Amino acid sequence: MTLSTPSAPVPAASAGASAGASAGASAGLIRAVVVSWNGAHLLPACLDALRAQTLPPGDLSVVVVDNASTDGTAEVLAREYPEVTCISSPTNLGFAGGVRLGMAGLTGRYVAVVNNDLTLAPEALARLRSALEAPGGEKVAAATARILLAGTYRPERPGETPPRGSLTSGSLRFRATAPDDPAALTLVNSTGNIVRTDGTGADRDWLSVDGSADAPADVFGFCGAAALLRCEAVDEVGGFDADLFLYYEDTDLSWRLRAAGWQIRYVSDALAAHLHAASSGASSALFRYYNTRNSLIVFTRHAPLGVVLRSIAQQVAGWVRALFRDGNDDVTRARARGLAAFLRALPRTLRQRRRTWRGSAVSRRAVARYLA
Repeated sequence: MTLSTPSAPVPAASAGASAGASAGASAGLIRAVVVSWNGAHLLPACLDALRAQTLPPGDLSVVVVDNASTDGTAEVLAREYPEVTCISSPTNLGFAGGVRLGMAGLTGRYVAVVNNDLTLAPEALARLRSALEAPGGEKVAAATARILLAGTYRPERPGETPPRGSLTSGSLRFRATAPDDPAALTLVNSTGNIVRTDGTGADRDWLSVDGSADAPADVFGFCGAAALLRCEAVDEVGGFDADLFLYYEDTDLSWRLRAAGWQIRYVSDALAAHLHAASSGASSALFRYYNTRNSLIVFTRHAPLGVVLRSIAQQVAGWVRALFRDGNDDVTRARARGLAAFLRALPRTLRQRRRTWRGSAVSRRAVARYLA
């Protein structure tokens, strides 16, 4: 499969890739790609869930891209999961570059992107595949799962001090609690990706109580934590952009798929449980840098001009608020570096904007109707 998006070159797998990698990686109708960086402790639950999938024998192959880990990931895989192809990158390519490397040489029809901190229910991939193969589904490029937050949570009570790792959505705030807590709730992580007119992207239904609402099957974008993609569609629009490295790479690809006339579906009965931000941490400087930089790049590539300007204004205002609230700490400096990196990338980003939307199958205005 040829991935043609102009992007940083993806290095070849190192000599440490498992024996038979090229043959094993190409087998099966579906290739599941799991990107991992120092996530050896997360992989067993993820890979055990992939082993338990109810797909017909031979339909699924699994590739783990080891992003220059130093925690013995390759040794764990060789010892415990000999059927899994391990492709070891000599450098950390991030999620986007890791998926590109994991898709190299792909001859199957579909690729499943699965986070290493996520477990799929046994029927999940079969149900996602059904959405791509159902009558009238020929133009569906991606099927995105119903992703729940692993564990149970309760609303914070008035006056409680928010613990590190508490989850927020507007005025709502939740903290982890035991399943036998009478107030325990199962919360939604994602029913697909949405983009907003204020210039931000988000998981649809983030922190809603599972079962409280039925999300429409038609959704702007897929969530890269658990989705099944049609290789023909991914190839047509150039694949994941390795330059994005981490965060917003699924939103960017979804926007390009929409521009090319492809559709995206949410499959409510394809379940997954996610340890949200277990690999990077949503309050880390790493998260803040890439989230700031990439949100601005992706919206500038694709959104209407007014939305782009609101996105820039919001990110600058966020940096100013953080500077006054937290001082020039690591996270605040990461936000400033993200803004500076966006400005350096702006000429190229504007060229990409013109290239993507000049002669696109669907107009920018039509896709913008999905903005919430």
